[in-house]
Amino acid sequence: MVPEAWRSGLVSTGRVVGVLLLLGALNKASTVIHYEILEEREKGFSVGNVVANLGLDLGSLSARRLRVVSGASRRFFEVNRETGEMFVNDRLDREELCGTLPSCTVTLELVVENPLELFSVEVVIQDINDNNPAFPTREMKLEISEAVAPGTRFPLESAHDPDVGSNSLQTYELSRNEYFALRVQTREDSTKYAELVLERSLDREREPSLQLVLTALDGGTPALSASLPIRITVLDANDNAPAFNQSLYRARVLEDAPPGTRVVQVRATDLDEGPNGEIIYSFGSHNRASVRELFALDLVTGVLTIKGRLDFEDTKLHEIYIQAKDKGANPEGAHCKVLVEVVDVNDNTPEITVTSVYSPVPEDAPLGTVIALLSVTDLDAGENGLVTCEILPGLPFSLTSSLKNYFTLKTSGVLDRETVPEYNLSITARDAGLPSLSALTTVRVQVSDINDNPPQSSQSSYNIYVEENNLPGVPILNLSVWDPDAPQNARLSFFLLEQGAETGLVGRYFTINRDSGIVSSLVPLDYEDRREFELTAHISDGGTPVLSTNISVNIFVTDRNDNAPQILYPRPGGSSVEMLPRGTAAGHVVSRVVGWDADAGHNAWLSYSLLGAPNQSLFAVGLHTGQVSTARPVQDTDSPRQTLTILIKDNGEPSLSTTATLTVSVTEDSPEARAEFPSGSAPREQNKNLTFYLLLSLILVSVGFAVTVLEHQGPLCTRTPCGEAC
Repeated sequence: MVPEAWRSGLVSTGRVVGVLLLLGALNKASTVIHYEILEEREKGFSVGNVVANLGLDLGSLSARRLRVVSGASRRFFEVNRETGEMFVNDRLDREELCGTLPSCTVTLELVVENPLELFSVEVVIQDINDNNPAFPTREMKLEISEAVAPGTRFPLESAHDPDVGSNSLQTYELSRNEYFALRVQTREDSTKYAELVLERSLDREREPSLQLVLTALDGGTPALSASLPIRITVLDANDNAPAFNQSLYRARVLEDAPPGTRVVQVRATDLDEGPNGEIIYSFGSHNRASVRELFALDLVTGVLTIKGRLDFEDTKLHEIYIQAKDKGANPEGAHCKVLVEVVDVNDNTPEITVTSVYSPVPEDAPLGTVIALLSVTDLDAGENGLVTCEILPGLPFSLTSSLKNYFTLKTSGVLDRETVPEYNLSITARDAGLPSLSALTTVRVQVSDINDNPPQSSQSSYNIYVEENNLPGVPILNLSVWDPDAPQNARLSFFLLEQGAETGLVGRYFTINRDSGIVSSLVPLDYEDRREFELTAHISDGGTPVLSTNISVNIFVTDRNDNAPQILYPRPGGSSVEMLPRGTAAGHVVSRVVGWDADAGHNAWLSYSLLGAPNQSLFAVGLHTGQVSTARPVQDTDSPRQTLTILIKDNGEPSLSTTATLTVSVTEDSPEARAEFPSGSAPREQNKNLTFYLLLSLILVSVGFAVTVLEHQGPLCTRTPCGEAC
């Protein structure tokens, strides 16, 4: 794109004449755009369309956050993101920015993101003739002996014009007179100064004083000027003028030389005697003002010494004019020039400016991701101004140089937020001077989380023991699960699933708090109904994609003594009667009481005892067998009908019990005894029933014993309702 100034043909009025130059085709960060603009342009003045010049997409400009980055404290330019035009944002005074330098360039950087790109822009500030020449004094006075020969030169005060090029001071003019002509000379730095040249001998008696006017003109259109009145007093003759032994002196001095350091000694001689031959040294009238601030001159010896603080970065070469005059009544003067070269020392520490930081950085950022751009400056020259940047080794970051004095901070290793969530990178800039100077800055880089960790648990399965008849809603297990990711990705959700094909356990028996992972029962558990549940706890996080973990949960119901013993024989409410002939000896088995308990283990262990009988001494009951036998022989005096009450008690805490009633008929071999059993079959039927119940009792007791043994061989440590170890 050709800037508007070229299309309108108004190049001289200061419209932008920038040309986009590609410094390299390998990397867009090496692209440099050049513009030219006149100083003192109003705020908002368009410099050029940088978006078009760079070939960027104007539609994506706002999303890519195009911005101007400059190391200066003032932002002279900004970019309109809607149009892509770069415009003047602050007053541009070329003299303020660059002083008397012949070329004034403002360098700035354009940064766009997504992806991150860096472009360099150079704006050349052209001078306009906005400053008049100015003399350091209002009037100049000269004393010239009438004996001075034609051709003698007299240096005049120099005017100063801060403008440069054709707008700077170009020439001097002298008012019309019959004695003096004007000769304009050029210094080594191309600045102008004027000298009076005597063309006709003076005659004090005829004309003791002269009034001249020196006019300084610049080369602007129109030209600006300044005038200096010159008052010349004609003195009587002093035949011999001082003369320097050389017209040019050269010296070199370090910029950190302390005050009082000797620079050079100038020498002048005068052939006259007495006061007319005694010489006094002084600075010439057309020295810059800074010369008297930085240097001192001994009036008698002509020794030039350091007075102020030299600065190589400010001025590399000082041009000093020294004059010598005698002490005669009409002193004559001579002039010489001293060139003082300032030698650079490493007295400026590098400066680091972080222009852009990309933080936080995702922990899965690919290698080479740009984190920050740094600009480094050092005001020294040569090796003293050559700067390198470095960071501590062992970190997943590296520094590379992109443009001159620019460094790019990139990732060079794998980031892991769970290991290191944040880096405070110390970046050291070090110059190549002796001794080397360095600067340190810190760049804070935060690492953002991605969902790269599934939920984790201290154990893959839980065996939970819950006593039956538990209270519904009371927690029986608190799953210990965590996720090392950041809060959003680590937000856990808990679900209960059945294992295998069995369904209905979740929602009927158990529930889990979705947020806390606390497992509770919905109903009281019954050991006699179901003793074991196999569930799966499914835990998922809140990341994308979702990661999950499964944990096996085995819930074992433990027994409580909540069932009293039940009687198998004799049947409650039955009419069974046991026959016992008189004369039966002690130890005769009369019958057996058979009981069972729905509980398990110790709670199902039964004991039998005789609770009541007409004659306590006649019968005995086996403690663990329930066998009823005679404790002594049956006597004739014993009642023919004995009703025994047998207590059956389990081994639980607290113990539960029941009673069984057994009727025993003491018989004699008599018609009365047989009359009680008219069918003659009751004893046989009773024996059959007793045999059945004895077998059933034996089976139940065996099964209960086996279960008890297995329980004692299982885990000795149970868990509390919340799943913690005993």
